[in-house]
Amino acid sequence: MVSLEESHSNSRTLYNTSSTSSTKIQRSLGRSMRTIRSNLYQTDRSCSFADKSSCVSENLTDSVIDMRLGELASRSNKSAQSPSQDEEYLDLSHAFSDFSACSSDISGELQRLASLPPSEDVAKNESSDPEPEPCLGFLQRENFSTEIIESISPEDLQPTVKMCVDGLQSPSVAVKRSAAAKLRLLAKNRADNRALIGESGAVPALIPLLRCTDPWTQEHAVTALLNLSLHEENKTLITNAGAIKSLVYVLKTGTETSKQNAACALLNLSLIDDNKISIGACGAIPPLVSLLLNGSNRGKKDALTTLYKLCSMKQNKERAVSAGAVKLLVELVAEQGTGLAEKAMVILSSLAAIPEGRTAIVEEGGIPALVEAIEDGSVKGKEFAVLTLLLLCADSVRNRGLLVREGGIPPLAALSQTGTARAKHKAETLLGYLREPRQEASTSSP
Repeated sequence: MVSLEESHSNSRTLYNTSSTSSTKIQRSLGRSMRTIRSNLYQTDRSCSFADKSSCVSENLTDSVIDMRLGELASRSNKSAQSPSQDEEYLDLSHAFSDFSACSSDISGELQRLASLPPSEDVAKNESSDPEPEPCLGFLQRENFSTEIIESISPEDLQPTVKMCVDGLQSPSVAVKRSAAAKLRLLAKNRADNRALIGESGAVPALIPLLRCTDPWTQEHAVTALLNLSLHEENKTLITNAGAIKSLVYVLKTGTETSKQNAACALLNLSLIDDNKISIGACGAIPPLVSLLLNGSNRGKKDALTTLYKLCSMKQNKERAVSAGAVKLLVELVAEQGTGLAEKAMVILSSLAAIPEGRTAIVEEGGIPALVEAIEDGSVKGKEFAVLTLLLLCADSVRNRGLLVREGGIPPLAALSQTGTARAKHKAETLLGYLREPRQEASTSSP
């Protein structure tokens, strides 16, 4: 996945990626797998955000947030686990990471949000930038943010969340951008934080930022919504707030990272069956196909996964065929070593369930590509390839003839002997179709 500083390295000189390129993130490992309930501030709550309202400006100043989180961290760090326990929890975190295949903060692929620039660079930028970032410190202090956020209970973070939600409604674009970035970070790993942020009214305030002309703000907002969508209750909240159309807008207009994360957010929302038709009806299929054509390897995987989920509905299968998905899928089937061929074959087998899909697959050269996959593909790839060919040939004498002319019988015969149980059965069934007399087969064929 493209990290945040990479996606914006040419957009803003305020971030200097070289300053932390060799710095490892130090954090209390494994804490994303559980809620840490501490007794912080039971005896002294005089420094709470609520009592410091006079110090909180719309700029969400570093001094207020850093002071509060720093105090919480200094106390919570005293009860940190031993290294061996931390390593064990980290292994569990990796094993049970939510949607780790998605290009999101949740996957753990985004290692840092930003890096602190030299003071002289900041001074130069302050003189040239009419609206500097109001709260860089909270985002840029990697050790600070990682260790603190993952060790503070949601109850203690609630004032911080409220400040961020209020900041989303500021007239200042810089304040909105910074508030969205903070919520993105807070929702990165912890389910209890996602629930807290959803309950705090962040979702309706984030959605308008998906149409912001500032690409940074849009990217922070879409990634925050992606992270929030991993919490089950937030899926309905995000959908009911009207996010689908705006997420489709990001798919069309966003940065590469924004498009990828919008696709993943739509994937999460599509886990609710009623949303699949809504997402297709709002125009998500064509920009997903465009991402499949023009995206990075990561973006293509996200597009394939989302298309597969949406194409469980007949209407979306038809939309995918009309959007030109079949040609791209056939091309991907022929690409070995990219990790995309199997995913492409899965979607092709889904589209082969409708007449329009079968016609398009044949017209785009799908039969020779699928024969090649049976010869040289992976074990799973062979299963999906023979399934798709079976769907293409079940009721079509013409397609059976094309398969024979492409040399399909020898690899099918080999698969019927050496494939998995499912692959063997499908290969034997397909070979049976190919052996039928043409006159007999033609009675049930167009």
